[in-house]
Amino acid sequence: MSELKPKIILSADSTCDLDEELKERFHVNYFPLHIILNGKDYRDNVDITPEEIYREYREHKVLPKTAAVNVQEYIDHFRPWVDAGYEIIHINLGHALSSVYQNCCLAAEELGHVHVVDSCSLSTGTGLLVVAAGRMIEKGMSAKDIAQALRERTSKCHASFILDTLEFLHAGGRCSSVAALGANVLKLKPCIQVDNRDGSMGVGRKYRGTLDKVLVKYVKDELGRYQDINTDLLFITHSGISREYIDLVRQTVKETMKFDEIHVTKASCTISAHCGPNTLGILFETK
Repeated sequence: MSELKPKIILSADSTCDLDEELKERFHVNYFPLHIILNGKDYRDNVDITPEEIYREYREHKVLPKTAAVNVQEYIDHFRPWVDAGYEIIHINLGHALSSVYQNCCLAAEELGHVHVVDSCSLSTGTGLLVVAAGRMIEKGMSAKDIAQALRERTSKCHASFILDTLEFLHAGGRCSSVAALGANVLKLKPCIQVDNRDGSMGVGRKYRGTLDKVLVKYVKDELGRYQDINTDLLFITHSGISREYIDLVRQTVKETMKFDEIHVTKASCTISAHCGPNTLGILFETK
């Protein structure tokens, strides 16, 4: 008689930005972060979309604030599964970006049976770990072993994005007016690199030129930075951009390196509100 697989629930912050196919394949349970716009509290990508945020900014120059999931909300999210005898793996947005990880840990301490993983990343940089967790669950690994394996894997997840404009980072207080003006005048498109030690964001290379030329150069640069890329999965994640740019990036990836799966996903409101429209990145792992 074969041994029964452990009862494990896979859960993640909505900021992991998976597409519906992967979300369903690995039975991922999302918990949405809060988007506060004009005094009203929305659930990220449930009650509000990035397009609505951009429209509000264009018409009224108002950007939302983002708020973390609090401890009690996580307790309420996990408790039914814990009471039903499940172990839970929850993967959070990087701790440098939000207090969700700390709040989730406090909830886990109260409930038990919840294994919290700080992704040290954002968007599908977190999504890479969620997919990895789903595959480990399928293999029958224990929740404790999966969580430990994921924590050791964060340094191998690489996330970066090209920004078409610094206007939204500036409006959100994450970029000085001088830097934003300089980038616009010089027609610079910075590459935002995510530090996989904590999830913080820094400026990498600054590209000059039209978006199509910049995206091709960016893809080749990123895939050329590492000698040991894991070719199982690559994400192309964007905040709302035309299909021609997505197709261009996908074709450039395929011409540069063969991946088993390439998934195009759209960023959540939490990510999109800071980066602005026409932001696009490729996200992948090394071995």
